Amino acid sequence: MGRELAETFSVAREVFDEVDEALGQKLSLIMWEGPKETLTLTENAQPALMAVSMAAMRVLEREKGVKLADVAKYVAGHSLGEYSALAAAGTFSLADTARLLKLRGQAMQAAVPVGQGAMVALLGVGLDVAEKVAAEAAQGDVCQVANDNEPTQVVLSGSKTAIDRVAEIGKAHGVRRAVPLPVSAPFHCALMQPAADAMAEALASVAMNAPVVPVVANVRAEAITDPNEIRRLLVEQVTGTVRWRECVGYLAANGISHVFEIGSGKVLAGLAKRIDKSFEADSVGTPADIDAVISKLS
Repeated sequence: MGRELAETFSVAREVFDEVDEALGQKLSLIMWEGPKETLTLTENAQPALMAVSMAAMRVLEREKGVKLADVAKYVAGHSLGEYSALAAAGTFSLADTARLLKLRGQAMQAAVPVGQGAMVALLGVGLDVAEKVAAEAAQGDVCQVANDNEPTQVVLSGSKTAIDRVAEIGKAHGVRRAVPLPVSAPFHCALMQPAADAMAEALASVAMNAPVVPVVANVRAEAITDPNEIRRLLVEQVTGTVRWRECVGYLAANGISHVFEIGSGKVLAGLAKRIDKSFEADSVGTPADIDAVISKLS
């Protein structure tokens, strides 16, 4: 994650150094040398993924002359990626974003004792069916839609007792597969309220600017520019549904035909094309990726 960027571009290396300094830990060393078990702890994974995104963004802007405000109409990010999008758009400083995501990860992990929460991906059905499955599985426990990712993939989150009921209930509703997710906490559901409270306190005191381009917010699936509204929605996002299918649909409805996933991996580019087959989507996370898309971004 990001090592090739850091070795190729000094501005990328500076991003990882700045994140390490902000967190008071050698996160970059964990990213590049492990152990994997430490990196995948949510308090480390969240700022690490952001760091890769911002490293690629800095290379585009400072090495390649691609200015976000000139080439992008909107920014968006999935869950923690919304913070990366806001950092790229200048709402938060890099150091503040790293600290916020470290806290977010710690607060999410602390909100529910290990083993008491779970998440499951429903494949082959859409939001309407997933909501019915969640309602039937709850039976007095928490069971909610966490991520509406694309027309045939919806993630449920909640107490383990409720999530354990999902697979059997889902069969009666046409769920093709119910895939348990290897997560350490039940993200984006009501059980995360203690984490939402922690983020509300942290966000209340952090410096925020209006983004240079609007952010399409996870929980509203529409463009936002007001810093106070962004702050409120980031708190709501901790317990709310990531409406990614609708976010991408908003982009399409507002004239977007080409999306760029800046950072590690290609998951969001793939989701975008499944949501709207007319989209052109590129992933930008390595030096080779950057060279390949420069002409498209100019």
